[in-house]
Order: sequence, then C-alpha cells, then structure tokens
Amino acid sequence: MARTTLATPEEEPRNSAKGKPVKRRFGRVRQLPSGRFQARYRGPDDIDRAAPETFATKRDAEVWLTKKEAEILVEDWSNPDLGKYGSDWVNERPGLRPKTVQLYEGLLRLHLVPTFGNLAVSEIKAAHVRKWRKTLLDGGVGPVTVAKAYRLLKAIMNTAVEDKMIKSNPCQIKSGGKEESPERPTLTMEQVFTLAGAIEPRFRALVLLATFGSLRWGELAALRRKSLNLDARTVRVVASTTELKDGSVTVGLPKSVAGTRTVALPELVVSELRTHLDTYTDEHDEAFVFLGAKGAMLRRPAFSRIWAKALKEANLSGVHFHDLRHTGNTFASQSGATLRELMNRMGHSTTRAALIYLHTENGRDQMIADGMGKLAEAALKKEDPPASGT
Repeated sequence: MARTTLATPEEEPRNSAKGKPVKRRFGRVRQLPSGRFQARYRGPDDIDRAAPETFATKRDAEVWLTKKEAEILVEDWSNPDLGKYGSDWVNERPGLRPKTVQLYEGLLRLHLVPTFGNLAVSEIKAAHVRKWRKTLLDGGVGPVTVAKAYRLLKAIMNTAVEDKMIKSNPCQIKSGGKEESPERPTLTMEQVFTLAGAIEPRFRALVLLATFGSLRWGELAALRRKSLNLDARTVRVVASTTELKDGSVTVGLPKSVAGTRTVALPELVVSELRTHLDTYTDEHDEAFVFLGAKGAMLRRPAFSRIWAKALKEANLSGVHFHDLRHTGNTFASQSGATLRELMNRMGHSTTRAALIYLHTENGRDQMIADGMGKLAEAALKKEDPPASGT
C-alpha cells in the first residue's frame, strides 16, 4: 500500500494572472500558453505527475487536485504508472518465449511509455487511447505494429481491471488489435526451383524444404538429423530457434502446441535432402541439418546477404524467406488439401490462417464448381427419357 504522507507545500510558477507566487498545500497549477490550466502533484512515491488532461479554468484544476489529495488520504491512490505496471505485467507472465518478451519490452519502450509512461493506470481513458493510436498511425508507424501495441495495452488494462485498479478497460476501439498485413507474393513452381538453383548449394535443400514442407525459419534452423525419416518421406518438427537482440540463439519448443507436427514430403525434396545430408550434415542423430559455411547455427543477419544475392541472380525482388512457406501452403491448397490437412501442415491450431489459402484459391474453387456441374449433367442424362421409336 502506498504511503499516505502528502507532499510539502509547493509554489505555483510566476505565470498566474497577477504574476505573484501562490503557495498551495498540495500540488500546483499553471496556465499554459494556450490559456488552459495544467495541474501537477507529487505522489506518495515521490514522482511528479501531471493531470491526464488540461482544464478550462484554474478552479477546475484546483478541484482536480483536491480530489487527488483525497484519494491519497484514504489510501485509494493508484500508484503504478503504465510504464512500471506494464513492465511488471510482462515479468509476471509465465511461460513467455524469449522472443515474445523481447517484443513486449520493445512495444512498451517505443510505443506505450512515451505516451502513457507518466500516467497512473487509472488515469488512462478511452479518449487517450484513441488519440494515441491515431498519432502512431499518422506518424508512420506500421499498422501491424500499431495493432500489436494496442493488443498489448488492452491485455495490460484487462489485468488492471482484474486487480480492481480500474472499473473498465479503456481500450474500446473495434478491431483496434486486428492486423491487416499486406498480401505477400506467391512464387510459381518455376520460380521456386530457379531460386533454389541460384542460392549457394548448401542452402538449396533449405529453400525446397521451407517451401514443400511449409516450415518456418526457426523450425528449419533447429532441425536435427534424427527428425528426418527419408524412407517414410517425413520431417518431424519438434523445436524452433529464437534469435535475441543480443545476437544469441536459443532452441526451444515450436511456436505453439500445434507447431509440433509431422509433415509429409514429395519424393523430389527427399532426393535433395539425401544429397544434402551426405554433403553438409554430420553423421550423428543430434547434428543440425542446416548450418552456415563455418559450422555455426543459422542466423537471419548472416543469411540475409546470401538470400539477397540469390534473389538477384534469380531475377526476383521483394521476396522474403517466409514467403516460401506461404508459397508452399498455396501449393498444398491447389493440390486439394482440406482445411484440417492445411492446419496440420502449417502447424496451426485455429482455422483462420488456413482459411486464407482456401479462400484465395479461385482456380481451385472453379474446379470444384466444374466438378459439381459434371455431376449434375450426369444425373440429368440418367433422368432423360429415351426418345420415341427407339
């Protein structure tokens, strides 16, 4: 519980109407160049804070300070500002992956604390959240990043509701946390093999497995020899790497429970993997399938130069490594995979991502429509009566 001692009397700056300092027992008020009034006070935690809004009159600012003083006297003052409360919220979440912790800490530092850092959690209102979100978007912050920051803020404030610090969550923007990612490019079959031929030979199988196995970068980097069953033409995904901002790489479980899966592979890819294992991978079961030229674990920064060179030689641009997985999912959909089959290959527990591929395959949908038409035509022919005289 916060200490209930009050701040010592403070002086209002000499910009009052009469230009004379006015002593106050708690807090201070000053008139801004806009003509409105700002209230400030020093809380029991000895941090100086401003009211979350300015006031039309000096009297309104003084009333606000009186209420804030009363909160402190009855020990109803909400101590933590969002900066501290948000940081504690991240630290208290059990089981977060290192990369998720890194993401949350970055969103707090870059996008939440600059606006809300000095506000007590109870002082953040819906209007503040709407203004903050609009300012980020107008300032050029990407919509996906803004959506992630909004979801984090909403989750933090939900916990504040559970902690009875606030009565309701101020994050009330409909679809505010929905990510609208731009459509990623899908390679043709010819482009995939052109790219595989253009990249350094030790990464040819990496490109093909990423595509035809629908594996993520981290899953490929963590793949060990024992997880490949080339006779059965399968790859078992049981681990994934995470690259932290300090340059270190950790190996842990896949992104989700559904991420642990077995994926069947085309014979063509199995043949490439046999060659790769014979040439680049150590014999023992624990050996990583894919390593750098110097025997180090795969890292995105080092691989990005190799990737860029291969794209240039293949005459491709704007293609990210993750687009190989997107391309493979599209191939699977075109091959007739059901929703559940797509979810299993992709390692997803929900239908949302898999439905994207089913919904966007207009060619496949047309094939279905044609098939239904043929069934209808066959049925109608059976019902046609034989012509008279036959």
